[in-house]
Amino acid sequence: MAIAISLRDIVKVYPNGVVANKKVNLDIEEKTIHAIVGENGAGKSTLMKIIFGVEMPQEGEIYVKGKKVTFKTPMEAIKSGIGMVHQHLMLAEDLTVVENLTLGIEPRKFKIFLDKKEMNNLAKKYIEKYKIEVPLEKKIKELPIGLKQRVEILKALLRNADILILDEPTAVLTPQETEVLFKSLKELKEQGKTIIFISHKLKEVKEIADKVTIMRDGKVIATDDASNLSEHDIARLMVGREVSFERIEESRHIGNVALKVENLSYFNREKIQVLKNINFEVREGEIVGIAGVEGNGQTELVEILTGLREASSGAVYVLGQNIVNKSVREIREMGVSHIPEDRMKNGVADKAKVKENLISDRYYKNNFSKMGILNYEYIDGASNELVKRFNILAPSIEAPVNALSGGNIQKVVVARELSSNPKVIIASQPVRGIDVGSEELVHNFIKDARDSGCAVLLVSADLDEILKLSTRILVIYNGEIVKSFDKVEGLTGVDLGPYMLGLKRGE
Repeated sequence: MAIAISLRDIVKVYPNGVVANKKVNLDIEEKTIHAIVGENGAGKSTLMKIIFGVEMPQEGEIYVKGKKVTFKTPMEAIKSGIGMVHQHLMLAEDLTVVENLTLGIEPRKFKIFLDKKEMNNLAKKYIEKYKIEVPLEKKIKELPIGLKQRVEILKALLRNADILILDEPTAVLTPQETEVLFKSLKELKEQGKTIIFISHKLKEVKEIADKVTIMRDGKVIATDDASNLSEHDIARLMVGREVSFERIEESRHIGNVALKVENLSYFNREKIQVLKNINFEVREGEIVGIAGVEGNGQTELVEILTGLREASSGAVYVLGQNIVNKSVREIREMGVSHIPEDRMKNGVADKAKVKENLISDRYYKNNFSKMGILNYEYIDGASNELVKRFNILAPSIEAPVNALSGGNIQKVVVARELSSNPKVIIASQPVRGIDVGSEELVHNFIKDARDSGCAVLLVSADLDEILKLSTRILVIYNGEIVKSFDKVEGLTGVDLGPYMLGLKRGE
């Protein structure tokens, strides 16, 4: 089969001395879906940025369809038929879908005035050609993440991309959105497109990929047909050791109620009831998982529990004290930590340093500051200890957190929240965008917190994660708890599915 992209001896060294790619050799066959997997910081995203012209290598050669190329900008890569959908989407939120699709290539009347009719016709032509439906007149900020991603893919296709790079495309998608995306990708492959698929989700890699390349420490470790590799094979090659997918051992001691939610309801600005008389409790030493398709009230529930949103009615008790409508700091001071579902929105200050993000919840406390003056010696020591303990791959604690890979940004959040001596942990999508080795690490830290007496509320769209960690499981649908499973051993996603889709309710 013809080769779409060939990389030869690619070396990339960043100014801070980090060697991201070490003599990488890789062939991507035309009209295939080629997955690239590896731990956070393995060099996957850097390699894709080199292919797309965002970064330039110090050494090596790139060939596109047999022709040697040197890309200094993404525009040069686009002209060669390469498109990229980044992990953090690059869309103008206040523009409409059609305006984003045609941005920079807008049809014009008399070479001056925007031709909005032709803009719509152009977009509709590509929607029909590739069967990727998007609402042209809606603003990007009004769309769910799955539709935004479709806009990004269509935007690349509209610029005549034959080779599509997707960096962690399913990291924030629901299972239903992922299913729609995979259908689109398979249809694109049938139409002759070549797709490079970066992911940490090994089940998805097995489902969608024709070939798999595993990277570790900046090098290519192996490339093989996806059919020749099991999930365990891929995980072992990624991290260099066996990775456990087994359910964690049961809690040995379950104590008193630490978190209690009573008749909690919430109405949004449109007066729609998003949460309907939610009742549950979480005890010391247990992990209660909330399973459900995203968009059924989980986000609003977590934000109320952590002070980011006001409840309409009801009560939430932490160790017997009602925290409803208290401030974020007041709730944190009562021993509640929060791993948010969107790390870039609520988890980090992206331009701040790694160390500043690690101590952003405790900078005003003893040791970290005195009389309003920060104690940088202590802050540096504490930050370096967390970086080591949580295996955060960063150039240094002085680096801006947005210089890290998505998974390492997530580990910064997890490190801060689990090191705050919490009594209650609200963990929403705690391993989203993290590789299997780091996922196992985070899961073990959550288990250790549980075993030390923490009450953990786990909200996740990943049923494997819910089933692996939870002591008990609650299923949420349309803002209601529709089923409670007090025994998790032996449960499968098939058991939970009908309740998650609203087809069944608990007795």
